Amino acid sequence: MSTIEHSVDVRVPVRVAYNQWTQFESFPQFMEGVESVKQLTDTRTAWVAEIAGVRREFQADITEQHPDERIAWQTIDKPHQAGVVTFHRLDENTTKVTLQMEYDPEGFVETAGDWLQLVRLRIRNDMERFKQFIESRGGETGAWRGDVPGPHQRGSTYGDSDQPVPPGTVGGDDYPPGSTYPPDSTLPPPGPVPPRNQPPQGPPPVL
Repeated sequence: MSTIEHSVDVRVPVRVAYNQWTQFESFPQFMEGVESVKQLTDTRTAWVAEIAGVRREFQADITEQHPDERIAWQTIDKPHQAGVVTFHRLDENTTKVTLQMEYDPEGFVETAGDWLQLVRLRIRNDMERFKQFIESRGGETGAWRGDVPGPHQRGSTYGDSDQPVPPGTVGGDDYPPGSTYPPDSTLPPPGPVPPRNQPPQGPPPVL
């Protein structure tokens, strides 16, 4: 397992930086080796990318997302990748964007690429290109402001329902900006919340 972390200070408001990152289909414009990203649902994307010289097609799930704070994801199958990008307001017009990512290199070529730090260099360059991309535009190309609760928030924050958890507002105290990405990167995708115990229905029994 390899871990990458890199930050850039971007001269745009936090809302603009976050909104642009939600536009996954724009990633090929600043991410080297990413051929295409298709948004399948609000929380699932399909990728075609070259990783350390090997062309890969894979899908990824958004496992947690809070507007202007963080977006976490993991791939469904191999190659295994999981990560989080966080957004920190430095001042009214400056945002620190931090990417933390874990991945498993597969095969000799990808392992060699990891050993040579080529993937880390690519991530660093991608973040710098994101900075140039959004600063040169001065504004985002689109936005998705939905909220995806993290695993620690499911089953306790939302109401008594056996339906999938809807987007909503999640308090920042449970997972404040700047928190370290959890060491266990095997995050389940958003799913249904088990129903809570229901109180007895109808009139009380006659004693």
